[in-house]
Amino acid sequence: MTARHYAMALLLACGSLSAAHARDTRLLVPLNDVIQMGLADGKLDGSVKFYLSGANTPAVQARLGEDVSNKKTNGVGKEDLTACRWVALSALIAFQESAKQKGANAVVDLHSFYKRKSFKDPVNVECHAGNVVAGVTLKGSYAKTR
Repeated sequence: MTARHYAMALLLACGSLSAAHARDTRLLVPLNDVIQMGLADGKLDGSVKFYLSGANTPAVQARLGEDVSNKKTNGVGKEDLTACRWVALSALIAFQESAKQKGANAVVDLHSFYKRKSFKDPVNVECHAGNVVAGVTLKGSYAKTR
C-alpha cells in the first residue's frame, strides 16, 4: 500500500468513527416557555398566537395555508435545552412573520415534524441536539381565530 492509499484509508476510518459517534439527543421543550422567552425579549410581539395540536384552540374562522419551519442553531458551548429554546423561538419568529403577511392571527395544529415524522403533543415541541447543531422543525396552519 502506498503512502497515499494509507492516508486515504486513515481519513475514511476517521470519518467513520466520527459518524458513529454523532450525537442526536431528543429533547421535549414546553412551547409556552419558548413563547414567554420570545415575548420577554421582544422577538415575538403577541399579535400571532401559537396552538399545538391537541391543545385548546379558539374557533378557527379561516385557514390560510400550511407551512413548515426548519431551523438550526449552533449548539457549541451551549446547554442542549438553551440551544433548543433558541432554535424553537427562531421557528416561531418565522411563523409569526409569515402569519402577518397572510393576515393570520394564529398558527394552529402546530407540531414537530423532524425528518418528516409528525410528533404531536399539546404542550411540547421536539428538538434534536447534536455535537455541534440543535434543530427544530415545526409544521402548522395559518388561521384567523376569534
